[in-house]
Amino acid sequence: MLIYDSIRSQIVPVSPEGYPFIGAFALVSLILFWLWSPLGWLGTLATIWCAYFFRDPPRVTPVRDGLVVAPADGRVNQVTSAVPPPDLGLGNKPLPRISIFMSVFDCHVNRSPVAGKIEKIVYHPGKFFNADIDKASVDNERNCVVIATASTRIAVMQIAGLVARRIVCFVRTGQSVGAGERLGMIRFGSRLDVYLPEGTPPLVATGQTSIGGETVLADLSAGESGRTFRSG
Repeated sequence: MLIYDSIRSQIVPVSPEGYPFIGAFALVSLILFWLWSPLGWLGTLATIWCAYFFRDPPRVTPVRDGLVVAPADGRVNQVTSAVPPPDLGLGNKPLPRISIFMSVFDCHVNRSPVAGKIEKIVYHPGKFFNADIDKASVDNERNCVVIATASTRIAVMQIAGLVARRIVCFVRTGQSVGAGERLGMIRFGSRLDVYLPEGTPPLVATGQTSIGGETVLADLSAGESGRTFRSG
């Protein structure tokens, strides 16, 4: 029993969203083995990759008030200012925006950047341009989640990419979430945008690698006395 528990603790959990895909890959692999064993081994590698893609590892989220954590694993490909979509109700002024690009090798489980209540969820059908380019924020299929905290509002935008064809949202309007809790996921390869309150200085830079639920993107309370957090 102790050996079983030890082995189980070392295995990264898989999101339930991935079970049908992993099962399909495994079934195709068995058929390929029947046809020609080298193809079966290739199918086995693809099945292993599929399980790896849908991994859902536990994360340790900083709990200090005011911290905004990354909603996804990936590469920070933009730190800029942009006007948020009008239907989010965040005004018509440019706000700090941090974009995180997820490749097909990154964990695709998306997490809440702050603790608060889901105020609004807005879904838009759209195109499937490369999520790494700027116009993906406007033209691509996307799902926007606005989270109201005690003092402000943060928006997280799930954007489908060139390969992605399915945005999954785990939360609903009016639901309370904690920082680092799961919001949803996107299949396969995509991007997340985070809109911060006006005047919030980002604590990450373009090219930096983020870890969902752990990397600190910003400190909303940086102006308070006694705050000593600084970006690395």
